[in-house]
Amino acid sequence: MNDEQLQKVRAGKGFIAALDQSGGSTPKALSLYGVEPSAYSGETEMFDLMHAMRSRIVTSPSFDGAKVLGAILFEMTMDRDIEGKGTADYLWSDKGVVPFLKIDKGLMDEADGVQLMKPMPGLDELLARGVEKGIFGTKERSVIKLAEEGGVKAIVDQQVDVGRQVLAHGLVPILEPEVDINSPEKAEAEALLRSALIAVLDELSDEQQVMLKLTLPNEDGFYGPLVDHPRVLRVVALSGGYSRRDANARLGRNPGVIASFSRALTEGLTAQQAPKEFDAALGEAIEGIYSASIT
Repeated sequence: MNDEQLQKVRAGKGFIAALDQSGGSTPKALSLYGVEPSAYSGETEMFDLMHAMRSRIVTSPSFDGAKVLGAILFEMTMDRDIEGKGTADYLWSDKGVVPFLKIDKGLMDEADGVQLMKPMPGLDELLARGVEKGIFGTKERSVIKLAEEGGVKAIVDQQVDVGRQVLAHGLVPILEPEVDINSPEKAEAEALLRSALIAVLDELSDEQQVMLKLTLPNEDGFYGPLVDHPRVLRVVALSGGYSRRDANARLGRNPGVIASFSRALTEGLTAQQAPKEFDAALGEAIEGIYSASIT
């Protein structure tokens, strides 16, 4: 593990950019970027366009380690180059941005009010490849729809099991048990989640530190006990479908939590923008998210 990266993630000011849209979410992300499905044929062309979008973001003068602590990459992005360097290498060596890797393979069908992660065959091989390519940590997402105690426990147990596997490779896992912002039982689900997380975190050893990526809570400061937990390196928040303005406002009311936004980060960016217009729009987005993350 890179000690400089560890210190930056632990104590740095800024946020983590989520640039990890995968197969299922890529068409929507491209459409919001102004690239309609008619502009590409098949997955190869689609992912080429997605990489071009991500490359444009990270090579922008507005995107650097002064305000962006880290970036979460899709596996294909990790395997590609930016300006002649592996993406993770470019992020750290040229931008001072710590690289993370999305490792989950999507969600299972809903059961007991939650969607667990699909099986991840070959995870050890992927983690080993991530280490070789300079990845610092990982991210894995599952979703809580309802306040079902058994379902929430299953989500947390699965997240921690995967997290232990990640830790064994010397990487830092970001556990992401997302609570659906449209859940009719959102506050109740958040209460169950906080309790379940504290219980499993207390079982980790002193040297096992994880990060948490959580939905912005209904109650301001609700995840304070997790921010302060000795096994938690950092708590980051997902935008979860909130607009950037709303997400920033909610984030600013949760001390110690920083952003890890995806849609809220790229909101307003389009393929049709001229370079100066694009950089200005991205710079405005980064400044707003940064400001909300350091409150």
